[in-house]
Amino acid sequence: MTMNFDIGDGVDAVVNYVLDNFSPFLDFVATVIGFVTNTIQETLTAIPMPVGILIFVILSFWRVGAAFGVLAGLALWLVDHMGLWTAMMETLSLVIASTLMAMIIGLPLGIAMARKDSVAALVRPVLDLMQTMPAFVYLIPAAMFFGLGAVPGAIATVIFAMPPVVRLTNLGIRQVHVEFIEAGNAFGCTPSQLLFKVQLPNAMPSIMAGINQTIMLSLSMVVIASMIGAGGIGNTVLTGIQRLDVGTGFEGGLAVVILAVILDRLTQSLGKPQSAIWSGLFKRKSERKELSPATA
Repeated sequence: MTMNFDIGDGVDAVVNYVLDNFSPFLDFVATVIGFVTNTIQETLTAIPMPVGILIFVILSFWRVGAAFGVLAGLALWLVDHMGLWTAMMETLSLVIASTLMAMIIGLPLGIAMARKDSVAALVRPVLDLMQTMPAFVYLIPAAMFFGLGAVPGAIATVIFAMPPVVRLTNLGIRQVHVEFIEAGNAFGCTPSQLLFKVQLPNAMPSIMAGINQTIMLSLSMVVIASMIGAGGIGNTVLTGIQRLDVGTGFEGGLAVVILAVILDRLTQSLGKPQSAIWSGLFKRKSERKELSPATA
């Protein structure tokens, strides 16, 4: 006798129940996320291309270095000459919106996991499921609950990209040295003071690494979400696939790579107190001052 478990039918029943009973709540969520996403997108697309490139170059020069600033400027100039500047800004707006939502949900969840082992035991299997489920699967419920467009794309992206920031926030807080915790308790810190003044500052490199990985996963998922109308560079890649147009697909992929490299280097630098270029400049100035002869 063969036993069959119709898990798919059970999932369909849950989805239909949610659609029948929580439509007002889903509409409210879609409205809020749509407002945030549209606001960011309108702001970014309203920035003129030269100003946008200049902003990226200044940030790259300040946080990473002069060579990377020049490289970022040339790469973004190439994106504009491929006709993909507006599409890249649309993709960037979805990445920013998705990352912000992932941080709003993920950071408190990671803190709760670090403070309570029971919460960690409950959340860890869910994070495993979120990370191992094929990315395309998230598009189905997102489209069913919220239709087509940027909103379901952002929601699917949040679900796919949130686990790293949760895991690394939890890991960073747990790895804070016991001596720091004991010192905080000795000075009479309350639990909230211990968290915000001792644990989170010391866990910041790990947290920033989680945010960096969330941004990278958001960027990859945003391209996939173009299949449900998320827009951006993903549309260019999708068009290349549908038409078997290698050139169009390569241009879209190159624009994604350029945006990914710039965001990756910038977010990595945020975990450091100072960019290497400024540290080097200050060091060279101090060395010259020490080596210069004393003047009367």
